[in-house]
Amino acid sequence: MIFKYFDKVKNNIENYSHIIENYQLNEKAYSEERGFIEGEVTFADDSRLDFAEVKDIELNQKIKYHYHYVDTNNNLIFRYDNAKHHKDIKSFPHHKHLLNTIEESSEPEITTVLTEIENIVLKK
Repeated sequence: MIFKYFDKVKNNIENYSHIIENYQLNEKAYSEERGFIEGEVTFADDSRLDFAEVKDIELNQKIKYHYHYVDTNNNLIFRYDNAKHHKDIKSFPHHKHLLNTIEESSEPEITTVLTEIENIVLKK
């Protein structure tokens, strides 16, 4: 059921409470198997993650996603998404934007993204 997936996302975010200042989530179920979740997470250093997922638990994949992480001045640190551009990337449509480059990536889980952010926040 999609609501169990939404709960899993929320629990994963709460596992990083030591670096999170606050967060808010919005959820919408399209069916028992498919739904939309989006959120904004603000971290202790005032950096921010905006994310959205359209998840199908029956297909066990995200139909669409983005994880957009910015610093306190809204400058891009990284962004993962599966927008169907950058067809030259081997991992198409999955890719990662950095400040001046695009990299191959797999479909990330929220925990992967939060661990990457944790490493950045704790270095400061």
